[in-house]
Amino acid sequence: MTPEQAQNRLAQDLAVLGLRSGGIVLVHSSLSSLGQVAGGSESVVRGLLQALGTDGTLLMPALSYQHVHVDQRVFDVRRTSSCVGAIPEHFRLRRGTQRSLHPTHSVCGAGAQVAAVLADHHLDRTPVGEHSPFRRLRDHSGQVLFLGCSMVPNTSMHGVEELVEPPYLFGRTISYILVNADGGKSEITYRSHGFGGGLWAQRYERLEALLGPDELRFGAVLEATAHLVEAEAMWRRGEEALRGDSLFFVERR
Repeated sequence: MTPEQAQNRLAQDLAVLGLRSGGIVLVHSSLSSLGQVAGGSESVVRGLLQALGTDGTLLMPALSYQHVHVDQRVFDVRRTSSCVGAIPEHFRLRRGTQRSLHPTHSVCGAGAQVAAVLADHHLDRTPVGEHSPFRRLRDHSGQVLFLGCSMVPNTSMHGVEELVEPPYLFGRTISYILVNADGGKSEITYRSHGFGGGLWAQRYERLEALLGPDELRFGAVLEATAHLVEAEAMWRRGEEALRGDSLFFVERR
């Protein structure tokens, strides 16, 4: 299979799964789960963009919490690497990709509505606050695609938790130095997520049982099993569960 064939096959599989042409999708991914993909991460990104079409918008998490933390507090939106896999890091470095300004939970994007989704993230003072692209995705009737990685790495659920503020969520307050795309610097203080110092493990896959067939679809994309979720339903169902049981999405280690 050539890179072009891999791109076309991936786009076809995504269309069958239910990815909306012209829509907005946030992608969590595992490159290895897709099998031997000719062209690697670039073929995956091209396939996603092809499936979305010219009016679509592609988002990927560019989380940097392994590189920016209490002992290393400088975040450079142009240079700080992401720490969530090969595909998001390739997308971050790709020409035309934009990145939101946040020290630990930034998002990269490209496409028709990328400015509207990413622009105000710098206004938040928590990891996934009201201005974050994760919440904007919900408000724009977007979708979340888990490409071969199950629904465990679901950063959007941190935003749901911030709506409810369960007892395990917040940790210490940390001041970071942010370097924007023009090289300008600012010092901003954020409330970090704590999870009891690691005492609580995340169990976001429990969301699967709460979603109906029109809200969650399963299918094959290349050699991976993919989950495609309607963002609005995910936030709504997740918040309902969390308000009923503040520990619904965690368990003690």
